[in-house]
Amino acid sequence: MSKNIVIAIDGYSSCGKSTLAKALAKKLHYIYIDSGAMYRAVTLYFLRNRINLQDAQAVKEALDAVHLEFHSRDYQTHITLNEEEVSDEIRHMPVSELVSEVSAIKAVRTEMVKQQQRMGRSKNIVMDGRDIGTTVFPNAQLKIFMTADPKIRAERRFKELEAKGENITLEEVFENIAHRDYQDTTRLESPLIRAEDAVILDNTNLTEEQQLAFALDKITKLNQ
Repeated sequence: MSKNIVIAIDGYSSCGKSTLAKALAKKLHYIYIDSGAMYRAVTLYFLRNRINLQDAQAVKEALDAVHLEFHSRDYQTHITLNEEEVSDEIRHMPVSELVSEVSAIKAVRTEMVKQQQRMGRSKNIVMDGRDIGTTVFPNAQLKIFMTADPKIRAERRFKELEAKGENITLEEVFENIAHRDYQDTTRLESPLIRAEDAVILDNTNLTEEQQLAFALDKITKLNQ
């Protein structure tokens, strides 16, 4: 492959985007950039510091104080917020309930896109999110748009949270996913839409291994 390959994976929440992206990055020896984790980390900072999302100046000052970094350990990608490891905390429900609202703020998206584009200028990367193939890297060599039945997505997410000891019901998870879908697809700033040249991956009935094989097949065809 040529240098500086970008693989963009977009799609709905709890579709397994990060699972596929991590597997691809490991298989191809690429850098995995979890854009969703970036927005979650910003949301965590806003929650901790009680930032009023309607106060543009407060949001700007908060963003100026946010420094995010990714690092790998044991083939896993971790994120730090101002040098603090927050990979687990950003997955808790308080963050999940607010992240779509924070992600819809123009100043937040502008800052995150700048950081994402910087990361993709000189490295082979796999990045997943909501607007990677449409806004962040519209010229990505491969774009995948992931979707799955909402009930299946809720069940998968519920099992993840249950395993982590979260006290939550399947109904609450389903409602959270439905709410996030609505916010993600209707927001004014970079809404979730499929790029015209993105291949659709509906993984409702696919195993993780089958999804990886699907993506690797598409990557192989880049060289043909």
